[in-house]
Amino acid sequence: MNSVFWSGRKVLVTGHTGFKGSWLCLCLHQLGAKVVGYSLPPPTQPSLFERARVASVVDSVIGDIRNVEKLTALIREHSPDVILHLAAQSVVRSSYDDPIETYSTNVVGTASVLQAIRAAGARSAVVSVTTDKCYKNREWLWGYRESDELGGHDPYSNSKACAELVTQSFRDSFFPPTELARHGVAIASARAGNVIGGGDWTSHQLLPDVVRAFEAHQPVLIRQPRSVRPWQHVLDCLSGYLVLAERLNVDSPEVCGAWNFGPELDDAQPVAWLVEFLVREWGGDASWRIDGSAHPHEAGLLRLDSSKAGEILGWRPRLRLSDALAWTAEWYKSHAAGGDARDLCRAQIDAYLARGRSAALEARGRHPKPFV
Repeated sequence: MNSVFWSGRKVLVTGHTGFKGSWLCLCLHQLGAKVVGYSLPPPTQPSLFERARVASVVDSVIGDIRNVEKLTALIREHSPDVILHLAAQSVVRSSYDDPIETYSTNVVGTASVLQAIRAAGARSAVVSVTTDKCYKNREWLWGYRESDELGGHDPYSNSKACAELVTQSFRDSFFPPTELARHGVAIASARAGNVIGGGDWTSHQLLPDVVRAFEAHQPVLIRQPRSVRPWQHVLDCLSGYLVLAERLNVDSPEVCGAWNFGPELDDAQPVAWLVEFLVREWGGDASWRIDGSAHPHEAGLLRLDSSKAGEILGWRPRLRLSDALAWTAEWYKSHAAGGDARDLCRAQIDAYLARGRSAALEARGRHPKPFV
């Protein structure tokens, strides 16, 4: 992530009150960007948005992502250089409870953002965030690539595949990359893995459920211990979004399209592996057991191939899964002990940026400038 690029840059983040949105706003603030957020109120109690006082570092606007008129007025007022669209119904289990709301938020919401950009006459780099679950899951051993078929069994996953098609349609119909000089809107979509990190209190999500049980000194109930997912720390995920946005401003026609941002392939591990690691990391009476009750369908195996982002964008994850889990456990334990949520986030953002600088220096060392 290039702090020179982001310093003073005007950025609109939809879904800024959510878990990922809050981390993203704190990252952008730390990089020097001027951030406007648009979202419904925080979706959980407690919430990272409130605990880390994110509203104090962004211009926070509360509104429904499907309100095209309000979004259009907001974009006209602030003229953002970059728009990062994260607002969504993001829980698989909730999509079974209310599929209509899920489709409305994720599909109509995405169309509303893109239509607002069109109506406002904006000239922006746009990253539309979907999910690794947007692919038609065939339970393959290898990772899905951006060219693989879209699908999705459950309403959440399927709605995100639909959001990908909406993004593609708006790009092809109204913002073709070959005519960028005319319309000034460069659009890409980002498909990240299963994100973990401190400050997530979402219901029916693995890490928040684990932490709630550990803090209550109860065994955590695990639905699918053998399910494999591409787990990654929230900062690895967000760095992908930001690197993509940077490159949209430089190599727009070539970068418009779909991008995967996932962990190294061998960091796609079973749920039981993660929980056992967290039991050891947490210590004390932390434990788990299988939840034998009936549950809706969930995919058993999912991996993500991010080689395209590595080869073209130069993006790679900075945290291995063991580091990501250790950082996550440390965040929650420190917060439970009285640590300030914003300070904890800032410290991990600083540590992550330092890793990026070290990696850049190592790369320069491996590829020195030619002697003249």
